[in-house]
Amino acid sequence: MVSLIRASFDFSALDPLSCEASFRLSESRKGSRAVKISGSHLTLGRRSNARLRIVGSVEEKHTSIRKASKESLRFIREHKGSEKLIGSDPFEELEFRFKSFKQKNYTENLIHYQKLSELQSPKFMVIACADSRVCPSNILGFQPGEAFTVRNVANLVPPFQHGVSETSAALEFAVNSLKVANILVVGHSRCGGIQALMKMKEDVNSRSFINEWVSIGKSARLSTKAAAGNMSFEVQCRHCEKESISGSLLNLLTYPWIEQRVSEGILSLHGGYYDFSNCTFEKWTLVYREGLEGGSKYAIKNPSFWS
Repeated sequence: MVSLIRASFDFSALDPLSCEASFRLSESRKGSRAVKISGSHLTLGRRSNARLRIVGSVEEKHTSIRKASKESLRFIREHKGSEKLIGSDPFEELEFRFKSFKQKNYTENLIHYQKLSELQSPKFMVIACADSRVCPSNILGFQPGEAFTVRNVANLVPPFQHGVSETSAALEFAVNSLKVANILVVGHSRCGGIQALMKMKEDVNSRSFINEWVSIGKSARLSTKAAAGNMSFEVQCRHCEKESISGSLLNLLTYPWIEQRVSEGILSLHGGYYDFSNCTFEKWTLVYREGLEGGSKYAIKNPSFWS
């Protein structure tokens, strides 16, 4: 089934020049300014180098936490009457980041956070990899309350028949209780989980938790071997990283409550691929309905390439 999607959409055919729809907006200011992001109002911190990056829709990139991360190891403050370098204890750095967040984000957007304390109504559910280099809130600019997120090894979605898992429980809650309108599966380059999948031996009975989990993507592995089996291991992994996203999108449709809402047009399924080696992002939407071209029920629409 994954091959049906692959046949409908050639990832390599994306033209960065024609798909690029991004620009930067920078401004220097002394005060604060309210910016509307995905229906919520957040106030930018009082920073002279605040920058907004627009990629299709408005994304706010707070510089406070990022700058705190870069400067925290050099940050010197008084501690019990003496100066102390943060960095000897990793939790001191986290304490500094938390206090910076509270002062420059939470306090200035107190009303927004008070509303979130009573109710959440995210428009997105994001399924992403647990890889420390791939943080959806960081790369896509999600603000608190905008995305219900679950992360696992290789951003895999098990089929409904697989049984209970953290991902399936999160899917039930996000779709049935939170009524999210979009599910976005985000894969990425150089994924260790996909590398483990591609290295698996068919005839080895391993009790590895990792191998048992990534075997959910075995159909992506098989299609990769068929399409790119004569290429380098690196190229095969990159191919499988994208194939596994399509496989997860198809697995989403095995959940009855998801299939029903997609058929009714009130829930959309999207795939995304983040390449952190060159900081690009590919996005596409899965179409699911009877009577599509070629007799298939699956197709790809709205492919985009952000760079």
